[in-house]
Amino acid sequence: MAKPVVALMYDFDKTLCTRDMQEFTFIPSLGMKVEEFWAEASVLAKEQNMDNMLAYMYLMLRKAREKNIRVTRDAFVKLGAGIEYYPGVEDWFSRMNAFGQEQGVAVEHYVISSGLQEIIEGSKIFREFKKTYACEFLYDVNGVAEWPKNVVNYTTKTQFLFRINKGVLDLFENKAVNEYIPEDERRVPFRNMIYIGDGMTDVPCMKLVKVNGGQSIAVFRKREKDTAKQLLREQRVDFITEADYSAGSELDGIVQTVITKMAVADKLVALHRKHERSIQG
Repeated sequence: MAKPVVALMYDFDKTLCTRDMQEFTFIPSLGMKVEEFWAEASVLAKEQNMDNMLAYMYLMLRKAREKNIRVTRDAFVKLGAGIEYYPGVEDWFSRMNAFGQEQGVAVEHYVISSGLQEIIEGSKIFREFKKTYACEFLYDVNGVAEWPKNVVNYTTKTQFLFRINKGVLDLFENKAVNEYIPEDERRVPFRNMIYIGDGMTDVPCMKLVKVNGGQSIAVFRKREKDTAKQLLREQRVDFITEADYSAGSELDGIVQTVITKMAVADKLVALHRKHERSIQG
């Protein structure tokens, strides 16, 4: 019999890594300050009444062309090697997997990010995820970026929760993800979901997971907890803690406790179903 699945879902920028992923190498290669790039992207979005994610993706291509930088998929993937992570991130996944095994559940990891899929693919931790959802470019026959293929903004992030919930992970599959399946028959019930994010852009996912019986956690950089405190005050998350993924950290303890709770709940659900079958027989 397959083990119950617990899904750990993460934003990426400022949740697993310390800054927006474009800031480590790409934006400096344009000869721009980070603040200048994001300010220009915001102005573009406002002037054109444009989605903010599409604005930054367009600006990346335009600024690269101005600098005669050839934007290829391979180049973006290579940028992933320069990402800096919060403490403990690189061995976090294997530790959570092992802990879940001890509790009798299978732990899976997912990314739902407004960053770039290609950069995530080049990161040291990409292999740890069952699936990653992020913005992505479409490339021509020469591998040069020419158009946004997928865009993940703050509200569209929630669709991926339902894909994970039902086990329908491929983006092209629209029919199956909208078919009715009783919650307890779904591959990952919402009660077995943990969402970890860093701020307001994660609110739709945090709230959706929380109100459906899962757990949402807001992480913050040391001494920068104002946004996280606001999220807790407004009851959008269950917990707030420093973005320290090291063994023995507060985050480590919270997630292990939640996994234990979810494992117990799954055992009770299985027992309830067994009793229901016995009286029907």
